[in-house]
Amino acid sequence: MAKAESTFKNMVMSLTFISLGASACLGFVYKMTKEPIGLSALNKKLTAIREVVPEFDNNPNEEMYRLPTGEGDSLDVYPAKKNNQIVGYAISTYSKKGFSGTINLVAGFKPDGTIYNISVLQQKETPGLGAKMTGAAFKNQFNNKNPGEFIMKVKKDGGPVDAITAATISSRAFCDAVQRAYITLKKGGLK
Repeated sequence: MAKAESTFKNMVMSLTFISLGASACLGFVYKMTKEPIGLSALNKKLTAIREVVPEFDNNPNEEMYRLPTGEGDSLDVYPAKKNNQIVGYAISTYSKKGFSGTINLVAGFKPDGTIYNISVLQQKETPGLGAKMTGAAFKNQFNNKNPGEFIMKVKKDGGPVDAITAATISSRAFCDAVQRAYITLKKGGLK
């Protein structure tokens, strides 16, 4: 086979064909993985909802609605019902104040606004330090507390929350996310 002459035209054509081939491969992989990734994210969210609210018999995902935070965005609220009565609210919330960026939580509240449970959906905090927010030792201290009466601040800031050792910033971000969910739910009217 004869070697192609090294001209500008041949180089552009070669790069174009290589780029088109690579793009087609990437597009194919994206199309094949988009649905499984979306399904996995939905299952993770539904599992978190089941963890953070009392037992329910409705489909909170189908009854989801959004409430504005007053900060230019909104939070997803998943009402949990048993025999058509509200037993709790699961709120997908976040804080951008984490040590390594945004943390995403699902905070579960009883109808009176008391925290039932909290599940961490996503965080990029330092492994072994801030990542301890996912453990029961830290997050369970919020259970059965009403943010209307319980100050959502770490002890270092004058509040009652025991911060994660060497991860005060992550602890503050966790408190911020839960407080955001509570304030949003309260403004939206606990039903």
